[in-house]
Amino acid sequence: MSSEMREQATRDVLPVLPGRAHDLARLHRLVSRGEPVVTVIGKYNHGKSSLLNELIGHDAFSVSDKRETIVLADRLHAGVRWLDAPGLDADVGAEDDRHALQAAWLKSDIRLFVHAAKEGELDAKELALLHELREDGARTARQTLFVLSQVDQLADETEREKIEKAVSAQAHGFALNAVSSVRHRKGREGGKTLMLEKSGFPALNAALRAALARIPQARAQETALLFGEMNGELLALRAAQTLTLEQLRLTRQQQAHEFERGLRAVIDKVSGEIEPVLNAFGEDRALVPDHAKDHYGITAGKRERAHIQIAYSRACIAIDSFLAGHGVVALPAAQHTAAHSLNTVMIAVMGVSVKFRKDLRRMFGEAAGRERLHRDFTHYFELSDDRRALAQRIAQIEAALGAAEKASAALRTLQMQERRE
Repeated sequence: MSSEMREQATRDVLPVLPGRAHDLARLHRLVSRGEPVVTVIGKYNHGKSSLLNELIGHDAFSVSDKRETIVLADRLHAGVRWLDAPGLDADVGAEDDRHALQAAWLKSDIRLFVHAAKEGELDAKELALLHELREDGARTARQTLFVLSQVDQLADETEREKIEKAVSAQAHGFALNAVSSVRHRKGREGGKTLMLEKSGFPALNAALRAALARIPQARAQETALLFGEMNGELLALRAAQTLTLEQLRLTRQQQAHEFERGLRAVIDKVSGEIEPVLNAFGEDRALVPDHAKDHYGITAGKRERAHIQIAYSRACIAIDSFLAGHGVVALPAAQHTAAHSLNTVMIAVMGVSVKFRKDLRRMFGEAAGRERLHRDFTHYFELSDDRRALAQRIAQIEAALGAAEKASAALRTLQMQERRE
């Protein structure tokens, strides 16, 4: 599988499952089917580099009394990639720890957990890492071998037995591989078979060969596990998003239905209440203009205009009350004017006032007028803050669902390619 395809899968899956960044990176390493990777991890100056040199058979890794390994060093030997991780007790910031964890959790098929016998029992940090390695092994089938190093630095066999007993109690579930790199070097260079045997390396090499033989099966199990977990997470996510989307769409539909039904009812109601006013006076006296002499007097025109305005105001109050209950009050910002008092839906649709019977009839007494009111108020209902927020939420869920479906497709493609290869 091409690196471009894996990178594209990462771009599709990672935004949807950000918590799976490490698992996705690990999966890409698994499907690339590279050489087996053995990583030595542990604290500084516990003999990790010396251990690797003896396992390989030559000095490929730097050994020093001072802190030497501050980056992830690796060598390819006998078809195996050997990694020497920085010490877990890094004292130069977080960089060393990051490299160590990258080696232990991302690249490795086998982890050699190294603890120097001279240090006695494991400390809290080592215990925490060992616990994580144990849990990871149970989950992914990746293997960890416990190496008790530098046993030659103990005073005698009694002290060795004491240390091994104490460490074994802490490292429950791990077999201890007690070794001495110094003895192995002397035995290898001097051809001393007994010293080689006493170094513990023959037994460690046998355990390593057995672990290396199990790598294909372990990789297959881990690959299936990661694909299964991520596919399952995406499936659950898409199901939740689909349910949320259906609920939101139903809410939008129900709101629209309730608004439409309620609006028609209130318009019909106020139209019925206005009808007697429209038919009560015969001639529309409101059309008769007042003269200067009528300025302080009561005229038939004034009375009729007052009746019309009262009927109109009552209709406005009823409709406005209904609209307010559905969050339809203010105009969208794009329609605002300098006069803030005019920036309401009621003013935009119905105007400030009605003075003549013909205007009131056109608005409420005719079907076309009532339909216009319904259409205009519905338009502003859809532009209300609540409706726009709901529409935006639906759009967000639709986009998220689309991204999740794309991620699922990318993961399926990755899985099919892995099976073909």
